[in-house]
Amino acid sequence: MKKALIWGSLTVALLAVLSGCAKKPQKHTMVKNPYEKTEMVMGTVCTLSIYDKGKKSVIDKGFKEIHHMDDESTLTRGGSQLDKINANAGIKPVKVPADFYPMVQKALDVSENSEGSFDMAIGAVTNLWKIGLPGARVPEQSEIDAALPLVDYHDVQLNDKNRTVYLTKKGMRLDFGGIAKGYIADQVKKVFKENGVTSGIINLGGNIIVMGNSPEGHNKPWQVGIQNPVKPRGDAVGTIKESDMSIVTAGTYEQYLMSHGHKYIYLFDAKTGYPYENNLASVTIVSKKSIDGDALSNAAFDKGLKDGLAYMNKKPKIQAIFITNDKKIYVTDGLKTKFKLDKHTNYKMGN
Repeated sequence: MKKALIWGSLTVALLAVLSGCAKKPQKHTMVKNPYEKTEMVMGTVCTLSIYDKGKKSVIDKGFKEIHHMDDESTLTRGGSQLDKINANAGIKPVKVPADFYPMVQKALDVSENSEGSFDMAIGAVTNLWKIGLPGARVPEQSEIDAALPLVDYHDVQLNDKNRTVYLTKKGMRLDFGGIAKGYIADQVKKVFKENGVTSGIINLGGNIIVMGNSPEGHNKPWQVGIQNPVKPRGDAVGTIKESDMSIVTAGTYEQYLMSHGHKYIYLFDAKTGYPYENNLASVTIVSKKSIDGDALSNAAFDKGLKDGLAYMNKKPKIQAIFITNDKKIYVTDGLKTKFKLDKHTNYKMGN
């Protein structure tokens, strides 16, 4: 899974860069310098940018939505919806708000579709490691062995009519660190659209949505850089051009625990209870909805390069970029003509 327990301080994996030249007058008046605001929310740096003239006030509405959904989804503060669900594991179903339930439905859907590569019930394991949080440690094997039987999305029961969530075993825990930011980014986009925003960037600590087109060009897409996993933030290995899309990256460089010279990343294997140790450095998902990108970046990472590529190529409307530790880049079929490698890096395209 992605992001132990809660989101943690993540490296922003993407760099949005304006591009294009105007050819025709645009329907909406754009500002050269966007209305922009940055806050530390969900344990990460969140920045909202709007290029539509006169829409400055929408920034605060966007952050209001972020704070609201963070309060519902967090596991670092008591009283959240996830906290209530986990506290009632093996006891009773918990009714959740209407704006929270779709995230739970999606988490179960991806858990089933990925055959557990993304498992919404990973919390019993991530709660032991606490990577990205105070008290992070390597658990004893006996602790991991005791937690593994509690990690199974099949033991999550949803009642759509009553809007309830029930964990059937005591000790089970949901952890939405691998899906909540994506859902929240989509909710912010909804707020933006309802308030007339046509051009903007939603950046929730690595979950990026580029809305509309670049303000510098009519019908010109944004140019988005894909982060070099071994370089400082903003150093890209290549670019893609996108409009009204989400770009989400899960990477080994974002959050980790060093113990006795060993690096433990924040992405967990639900079968072993340990962080992954495969040849992947990062997986980037390009999709219409950020919630898809969030969850699928975890699922694809779990499956590894070969199976991950095959899994993602079965989703023609969603694309992926895999970067390996040996500095090779692999893309799904839909990006083979769109991804532009920066030849000044020492990365190469894989077959």
